[in-house]
Amino acid sequence: MRFLFIKITIIFFLFINQLYADEPSIWLKKEIDSILNAYSNKNISNEERFSLIEETININFAGTGIAKFIAGKSWKTASKETKEEYIVSFKRHLALNIASMMQGYANQSYELSKSKIDKNNVILLDMEIFSDTGSVIVTWRLKKSKDRLFVIDLLVADISLVVTKRSEFNSMLKNVDYDLSKFNKILIDQNTESYNKLIN
Repeated sequence: MRFLFIKITIIFFLFINQLYADEPSIWLKKEIDSILNAYSNKNISNEERFSLIEETININFAGTGIAKFIAGKSWKTASKETKEEYIVSFKRHLALNIASMMQGYANQSYELSKSKIDKNNVILLDMEIFSDTGSVIVTWRLKKSKDRLFVIDLLVADISLVVTKRSEFNSMLKNVDYDLSKFNKILIDQNTESYNKLIN
């Protein structure tokens, strides 16, 4: 009887551990499906579709932390108001980028692998997207904070979105002598152009 109790207890804890291990996959699948469902829903306009996607991304991405990292040395010399304006514009820029990327995958099937944790306690989840010509791997990098998960980066075919954006933004910031207030104007114009392309 005692042996049976111990066996049941071990099975129970293994089951709980498995549920915990799969928690990031379940959470991410729900968020991805909400974006893909927005694209497949023909009853909403492109503007409404993007608003839904932007809200999902603003809630689930560590936008402020990513924005600060990408701004590099221009962050230190910027005023509080400039930083706040930049964060808002960057989050929209990020949403436009992710929305554009997910739009290309809207009609394709995907599979999520089980989560792994690296040495920095970052959760890694591979998402394999299938098409008629093959498949592509998108790795989602997640971090737990205040008892919830946030996306901190995306790797498409092993290329980091955050690192790519930092390099891209650094080139533009260099052209304005790393003045974040001047860069904000460029970013707002870029966002407007990207938004118009996305909704039309």
